[in-house]
Amino acid sequence: MATKETKQRGRPRSFDRETALEQAVRSFWERGYEATSISDLTRAMGISAPSLYAAFGDKRALFDEVVVEYGRLYGGFLSRAVAEEPTARRGVERALREAAAEYTLPGRPRGCLVISAALNISPASAEVADSLREMRLTNVRAIAAAIRADIASGELPPDTDAGALAAFIGAVIQGMSQQARDGAERTELEAIAELALKAWPRKAGGASR
Repeated sequence: MATKETKQRGRPRSFDRETALEQAVRSFWERGYEATSISDLTRAMGISAPSLYAAFGDKRALFDEVVVEYGRLYGGFLSRAVAEEPTARRGVERALREAAAEYTLPGRPRGCLVISAALNISPASAEVADSLREMRLTNVRAIAAAIRADIASGELPPDTDAGALAAFIGAVIQGMSQQARDGAERTELEAIAELALKAWPRKAGGASR
C-alpha cells in the first residue's frame, strides 16, 4: 500500500508551471524585486503560497529563475547583437534599436527587468542587486571586448578607450530603459540611440560604420 508521503510526492500539480513562471516574470518586471510580495506573486500566478514554495522555492529562488526566463524570452537581444554582428558598432547599433523597440512593446511591462528590478532595494536584498549588477557588467564587458577587437583590426582608431566607450553605451541603454518606464515612446528612444551613435569614434578615412 502506498504511504501518505508517496501519494503526496506523486500527486500532479494543479497548475501549469511555465504559465505561472511567466506571470512571475511580469510581476517582478513591473514592480521590482523588493516591492513584489509573496501575495502579489500568488495572485498573479494563480496559485497558493504553499504551491509556490513547493514548485519554486522561496522568493529569491523564484526570482533567480525569473531572471533566467526573462533573459531567454526578452532580454538576450544585446548580447546576441554584439556576438552576431561583424563589428562592435554594428552590434551596438542593432542593440540600441532593438532596445528602443523591446522596451516600449505594447502588452508587456516597460523597460528592462535586469536594469530596474533592483531599484530601491534594501540592504537585506543586497545579493539580488549584486547579481543584477554583474549581469549588466557582463554585457558592458562584452561590448568592450568587441571594441578592443575592432581596435586590433583597424576598424577603430588605436587611441579608442574601449572601457569608457562600452560604459557609455551601457549608460545609454540603462537610461533608455528608465525613459521607457517613464513613458517615452519608441521613436523617442530611437532618437536617443541615434545621438549615442554620433559619439562613436570614426575609423581612418572618416567613416563611422
